Amino acid sequence: SGNSGTGKEIVSRTLHNLGHRRDFPFVSVNLASIPTSTVDSELFGIDAKDNSKESVIGKIEQANNGTLFLDEVGDIPLNTQRSLLRVLQEGEFLRIGGDKKIKCNVRIISATHQDLRSLINEGKFREDLFYRLNVVPIKLPELRDRLDDIRDLTTHFLRLADQDGLGLKSFSKESVELLKKQTWPGNVREL
Repeated sequence: SGNSGTGKEIVSRTLHNLGHRRDFPFVSVNLASIPTSTVDSELFGIDAKDNSKESVIGKIEQANNGTLFLDEVGDIPLNTQRSLLRVLQEGEFLRIGGDKKIKCNVRIISATHQDLRSLINEGKFREDLFYRLNVVPIKLPELRDRLDDIRDLTTHFLRLADQDGLGLKSFSKESVELLKKQTWPGNVREL
């Protein structure tokens, strides 16, 4: 968890790359950007029973044996939460329109900037799903709470810019000190 721009997806991708699933897919889904009416088909896919349409493989199936990163999990609709819980508990799901259970072995990493406990109290998030997802909680602090990271981050971003052909540059010590005085409401993304 953490505010927007703190690096939740980067941490998730790093966990994937350092783990035993690194040779399998890392699939990222921003649930806040998907219309509520299509979340189920995005995650679980569509089973086309007739030959006029092709079946669609969902993100869970795409991430099989790898990692599925669910960004903004607090925005997932309640009916989808029930199906996601089944994936976590049983390791299986149904495509939309399907009747054949599909087995899956996927690690799910979820992220949110919302207070899921408040959403639980409001009846907008399932408590049992929360406990399934909240096995190893990681809270990413805001950039203003880790100002000593600014030197390393600016060096990293300047190296990336150099790789893009912009030439190798550096910040002076005074420049870094000025950067540390900023409030950084957009966190690392703003930097």
